[in-house]
Amino acid sequence: MAFAPALHAEWIKIRTLRSQLGGLSAILLATVAFSALAAAESGDDPADAFDPLFSVYFGVNFGQIAAIAFATTAVSAEFHGGALRVSLAAVPHRGRWFAAKLTAIALPVLAVGLATGLLALVVGSAALGDDADAIGTGEGLRAAVGCGLYLTLLALFAAGLTAVLRSGVATLSILIPFLLIVSFVVGDVSGNAADFLPDRAGQTVLHSTWEGTLGPWSGLAVTALWTAAALAAGAWRLRRRDA
Repeated sequence: MAFAPALHAEWIKIRTLRSQLGGLSAILLATVAFSALAAAESGDDPADAFDPLFSVYFGVNFGQIAAIAFATTAVSAEFHGGALRVSLAAVPHRGRWFAAKLTAIALPVLAVGLATGLLALVVGSAALGDDADAIGTGEGLRAAVGCGLYLTLLALFAAGLTAVLRSGVATLSILIPFLLIVSFVVGDVSGNAADFLPDRAGQTVLHSTWEGTLGPWSGLAVTALWTAAALAAGAWRLRRRDA
């Protein structure tokens, strides 16, 4: 089977599952809702710690959980009930099938992520009030685009890790505690080394100012390298392991 019909088949799998569509919706809803709440409460922050741009994108910390759950579910479903054997019977070339699966994950997450970035900017700025005047048009658009790219990279990172572990439960058990707890703890004790973790590096694009060696786009590039490594490991695992 050629790539285009393989991609179409993978997209049908995603759009016909309510859990998958719910995961995509949760990316937008969680990000915008928590961003609005964070922006509304940001007036209590000390002046030297206040970052108006990140205040309107704080909800990405929760939206990224929905993004990795969406990708993890899409890949892990192949490892239950012999689904992968059926998929590979239709698309014997494993690399082509994996590329189609990843594309079917990345495109909707990117579309939802960009919409999320723009809506979070609008809603968060409204909740921020007069403090939103500090957000320039250029940095607002940069963060909106960066939000979509960051969520897409995190989803693909989760997809690659799921292909390695062949278990959605194992992947989520690693990534959710890491994103919500471990990354912050490591950041507090390791100095600038934590800037190169996939989430902390990528979220630099959501800040007005930043410290350390990475800027907005170099931070996303570091996240992209983590993602590429996870996808390469997943592709290798797929080729080496029987369906």
